[in-house]
Amino acid sequence: MKSFLKIVISITLLIFVLSNIDTKKLISTFQKVDFFWLLLAFIFFNLSKIVSSIRLNYYFKDIGINLSFKENLILYYLGMFYNLFLPGGIGGDGYKIYLLRKKFQTPLISLINANLLDRLSGLIALLFLASILFWFSSFSKLYPILNIFSIFIALFIYPIFLYLHKKLYKNFLTYIKETTILGLIVQILQLICAFFIILSLPGNKNIFDFLTLFLISSVVAVLPLTIGGVGAREFTFLYGLKLIDNEPSLGVAFSFLFFLITLISSAIGLVFVGRDILNR
Repeated sequence: MKSFLKIVISITLLIFVLSNIDTKKLISTFQKVDFFWLLLAFIFFNLSKIVSSIRLNYYFKDIGINLSFKENLILYYLGMFYNLFLPGGIGGDGYKIYLLRKKFQTPLISLINANLLDRLSGLIALLFLASILFWFSSFSKLYPILNIFSIFIALFIYPIFLYLHKKLYKNFLTYIKETTILGLIVQILQLICAFFIILSLPGNKNIFDFLTLFLISSVVAVLPLTIGGVGAREFTFLYGLKLIDNEPSLGVAFSFLFFLITLISSAIGLVFVGRDILNR
């Protein structure tokens, strides 16, 4: 039932977005995409996933799970596949937790916390980078009061996160420096991916506006309301660009291309479905 609701919300948002943009401009944009930049975007997206898998492996090490780089990376891509293609079932995180608990007899709460911290590390980095980019975007002039808020986030988001991390997750302190730095690197690599997608699109674009909206849409996509963020990203770009009186079709094209890269990358996990990747 939950999966059905997510599909309905995604489809509803997409229909709404498409009904509020010039679809002819959208199609024309796709026809003019530069695939060289799109290929670079694909490479950096997957680099971000590789680094993300390394970060998650540090959390696993804290609870006594020692996976090789290969095992962990395959498990990560399998999780991506299940998250995107089977969102209503056990999901990617649930699948990883099931396999690792079965193999290592690790307490369930420890596995849940490892995956939760992995997600939180990425979310904190998203908010930190978004608060910085906001200053260079057109939105800072539109909503000056938010400049103060963005300064607050940039200065205090990491100290607050690290304080709560040390207080609430005392079993995950061995590699706290490594996981925090890797969390930031992951999102920087995603920003580079987004930058190359922007370059692949025709016409004039304000890079900072697009990158700021990309980070904001990534935060929105984390909310468990849609399938893989589909609809939520497009909706964010539609209203974000309209707020600053920009043509939204380019932003919607950007979000579609980012999802396409996510889709192809997640499909890599299909190669490993049914294999005993933790067989030792």
